[in-house]
Amino acid sequence: MEKIIDESKQGDALILEQKKQNSKKLYIESYGCAMNFSDSEIVASVLNDQGYNTTDKLEDADLVLVNTCSIRDKAEQTVRKRLEKYNAVKRTNPKMKVGVLGCMAERLKSKFLEEEKIVDLVVGPDAYKDLPNLLAEVEDGHDAINVILSKDETYGDISPVRLNTNGVSALVSITRGCDNMCTFCVVPFTRGRERSRDPQSIIEEINDLWNKGYKEITLLGQNVDSYLWYGGGLKKDFAKATEMQKATAVDFSKLLQICAEAQPKMRIRFSTSNPQDMSLDVIETMAKYDNICKHIHLPVQSGSNRILKEMNRLHTREEYFTLIDNIKRILPDCSISQDMIAGFPTETEQDHQDTLSLMEYVKYNFGYMYMYSERPGTLAERKLDDDVPEATKKRRLAEIVQLQREHGEIQIKKYLNKEVEVLIERESKKSNAQWSGKTSQNIVAVFPKENYKVGDLVKVKVLDCTTATLIGEAVGYSQNN
Repeated sequence: MEKIIDESKQGDALILEQKKQNSKKLYIESYGCAMNFSDSEIVASVLNDQGYNTTDKLEDADLVLVNTCSIRDKAEQTVRKRLEKYNAVKRTNPKMKVGVLGCMAERLKSKFLEEEKIVDLVVGPDAYKDLPNLLAEVEDGHDAINVILSKDETYGDISPVRLNTNGVSALVSITRGCDNMCTFCVVPFTRGRERSRDPQSIIEEINDLWNKGYKEITLLGQNVDSYLWYGGGLKKDFAKATEMQKATAVDFSKLLQICAEAQPKMRIRFSTSNPQDMSLDVIETMAKYDNICKHIHLPVQSGSNRILKEMNRLHTREEYFTLIDNIKRILPDCSISQDMIAGFPTETEQDHQDTLSLMEYVKYNFGYMYMYSERPGTLAERKLDDDVPEATKKRRLAEIVQLQREHGEIQIKKYLNKEVEVLIERESKKSNAQWSGKTSQNIVAVFPKENYKVGDLVKVKVLDCTTATLIGEAVGYSQNN
C-alpha cells in the first residue's frame, strides 16, 4: 500500500437511494482524501432535501458537482480535465449547471468563475448549507460563490447520506480544519482553523449507524488527536474558555472511550493522527477497549530533524522514537503506518539517509510515500526553493518505497499460522468464491466464503500471504460478532 488516496475511488459518481418526489438529478464526483468523500455525503444530504436524486449518468444531470482536492498537483490536473469533460457535455445540455466544491474552491475561485468561466458556482468546505441559496442565484442567471471559512461549522446537525457504501463501514467526521501550519500543506488555507464537533452529535451518528447495520466507523479529521470539545468554537481559543468549560472539556482519548462504550461491538478506527498530539492517554485507551482497532496512522514526513524543522513539524526524530516505543510497549499487536515526503526543499543525502534509518527503527507495516510537489499558497512555496532535482527525488522515493516493501513483508509474515479477526466487507476482487475484509490492524485478509456473510466478524487462520494480503480459512465466528 503506497498511496493514502484510494485511486479506485477517485472520481466515483456517488449514488444513493432515490426519493420518488425528487425530479432533479445530481451527478457528484469526489477526489482526494477521506474527508472529501465524507463531505460529499453531507452535500448529497443537503441537496436530497432540495429535490435532487443522484445519477451516475453525466448526460442526465441537471447539476454536476466535483469535490476537489488541492493536496497534490496530480489531483488538481485530474479535476481540470473533468471540468473540460463536463463543459463538453454542457454544450449539448445547456440547462446543466456545473459547480466546484472543496479545497480547490477557495484557491481558484476567481480563475474558475471569472477568467476561465468553466463553472457556475464555487462552494468552499464550510458553505455546503448555503447550497440552496447559491443554486437559486445560479437559476437567476448569476454566478454564485461562497468560500467563507467558518469558525464553528462542523455539520454536526446534518445526518450524512451514505454514498457508495458497503453497508459495513462508515466515516464519521469529528473535526474540521487544521491548526498545524506545516509548510508543505494547503489544508489550513483551504479548510480553515481547527474546530471540533459536539461529542453528543457524534455518538448519535454512531448509534444511528449501528441501528442501520454498520459494524465499523472511522473517526475522521485532518488531525483527530487534537480533538477538543469545550462547548464550541476554535481550538486555539480554548485558552479563553471558562474554568467550567475547561473542567468538562472532552479530548480525543475521552471521545474514544465514550464511543467505545456507547457501542461495544462497533469497531472503531481513526485517521489521521499527528505525532505531537498523540498522547499516552490515547494509546492506553486503545489498549483498554477491544473494539478500538489496533492500527495507528502516524505521518512522520521525514526522518531528519533539520527537514522536520523546515516543514514546521512540531516533533523531533527523538520524540517520534519515544512515541513509537510507547506504542510498541502498550500495544504490542498494533500496526503502524506512515506518510513520507521525498525531496523536500534543501533535503541533502544525509537527510535522506536519516529518513531511511528512521524507517529501519520503526519498520512500518505500510506507508504512503510521495515526491515533494510544490503547492501554490503554502509557506514552502513562498519561502523555499524547490531545489532538489527531479531525478534525485525519484531515486530517493524509489529507495523509500523499496525499504517499505521489505519492512511490510517482514511485518505481514508475522501473521502466518496465527488466527486473526476479520470483518467481512465484500467479495474478493480476484475470486467470487472468497470474502475480503480487514483485520483490526487494517490488513486485508481473504478466505473461502462458506456460510458467512458481509458484516460478519470471523476468526481466520492465516495459511499464506502476499506482500499486502493475508490468505486463510475461517475457523468460526468471532466472540465479538
